[in-house]
Amino acid sequence: MTVRPRRSALYMPASNTRAIEKARSLACDVVILDLEDAVAPEAKEAARANAVEAVRAGGFATRELVIRVNALDTPWAADDIAAAAASGADAILAPKVGDAETVGRYHGAMAEAPADMSFWAMVETTRAIFRLDAIAEAMAPRAGAFVLGTNDLAKEMGARLTVERTPFLGMMALAVAAAKGHGLAILDGVYNAFDDERGLERQCVEAKSYGFDGKTLIHPRQIDIANRLFSPSDAEIAWARAAIAAFEMPENAGKGAVRVGGEMIERLHLDQAKAILAMADDPTG
Repeated sequence: MTVRPRRSALYMPASNTRAIEKARSLACDVVILDLEDAVAPEAKEAARANAVEAVRAGGFATRELVIRVNALDTPWAADDIAAAAASGADAILAPKVGDAETVGRYHGAMAEAPADMSFWAMVETTRAIFRLDAIAEAMAPRAGAFVLGTNDLAKEMGARLTVERTPFLGMMALAVAAAKGHGLAILDGVYNAFDDERGLERQCVEAKSYGFDGKTLIHPRQIDIANRLFSPSDAEIAWARAAIAAFEMPENAGKGAVRVGGEMIERLHLDQAKAILAMADDPTG
């Protein structure tokens, strides 16, 4: 079973060639070459060219390469999408996707992209929150990932963005449910205080408990924390091994549920157990 890790997704401004070069040696699972928020208007065209050149030059090993384009209502969108579609990147990340119709417009603009290029959508508007299931459904057949944009949500709502993120917890749960219901990955929003390791740890633990696959990051020093906390724990690995072993026992053949430790688990948990071991690079998975 192959599981692509997305524990750490680092935004890199594509206008900064030194940052892009550094990304080739960082331990992040995903590199997001950003043409949008991190790039000033006068640098948009150069950033686009840098992103395409970086993808084509390679050197990122197994890291997933994603290009975040500018929104459809901007003067850069058409050229961004065309360039990204032909670049060889793994995915295009679209900002401010508020409804299924917008997904359709992006897919139309990506018509010439390879079939295996996926579409990722930023969930960062209040409009999107009430249309999450429809947005996720519309993302097929390029279904990729939801990426939470808590900074933009906080700005639009006038809400305070704290470590606890209390105003956003319900939205986070809804976004995970919609994503997983349609086979999408989902990444948590960024934590702005990159010097605050405890705050980042708290958000990573919380996001993993909600079902997020990883976290978007704004600084390389955040990578190790995200990788550690979104990786399977020793207890999770032990549970996965025990679950698989239990169902492989001859006396449990045909059983729909077995006892593992102090709990009953069903066959539906087998995929979860195998995914945990695959993420842990465990040869028994």
